[in-house]
Amino acid sequence: MKTFEVYFVRHGQTFFNRYNRMQGWSDSPLTEQGWHDAKVAGQRLANIPFTAAYSSDTTRAFNTANTIAHSNKSPGLAVKQLAEFREEFYGYFEGADSAQTWFQVLQPISSVRTFHEFLIDHDISESKNAVKAADPFHEAEDHHDFWQRLDKGFDYLIDHSQDQDKILVVSHGTTIRSIVGRYAPDMDITTSPSNGSITKLTIQDSQISVNYFNRTDETIN
Repeated sequence: MKTFEVYFVRHGQTFFNRYNRMQGWSDSPLTEQGWHDAKVAGQRLANIPFTAAYSSDTTRAFNTANTIAHSNKSPGLAVKQLAEFREEFYGYFEGADSAQTWFQVLQPISSVRTFHEFLIDHDISESKNAVKAADPFHEAEDHHDFWQRLDKGFDYLIDHSQDQDKILVVSHGTTIRSIVGRYAPDMDITTSPSNGSITKLTIQDSQISVNYFNRTDETIN
């Protein structure tokens, strides 16, 4: 039996975050606040003895992960990029205004106006399917596409970990929400995790559980 812990961190604020733009596989730089988010996360995680550190292959996640790794007490902690932990791909809607996009995408299947309202009564998987259906190029990820990718990422973590390991993964807001929605369906994911927030998972063999979601206080264990 092998048990290890994974600390998922949402990257620091980017310019697309600040301007409320759809940011999936597209990328934008960290803002000054975003670098601060990364430094604060690093300070809060400094005493966690990480045995490995990963980020998605976006610049915003990699820069955040490197900032955290440099603050960690584990010597020589190097960040490896894993594309499997990218954000959801929004296809045609990449870079578009978020509020306008969600209104357009969700109207065919719901009377609500915002993504937050949608998640109150709907599974987050339905939103992925709606984005792909609304994408005129049909290149956005639906629920199946998204989890086919994410499952490969979790398989990698399981295959490359040892019992009692503690692992850092810097990823993205909707990706982290989707993970929590799948493995802890009773947790409230209607609000996106804050930039620099920490979500902890425990993986026992191949069983995944969520210890906490979107923690922004100083108590990290």
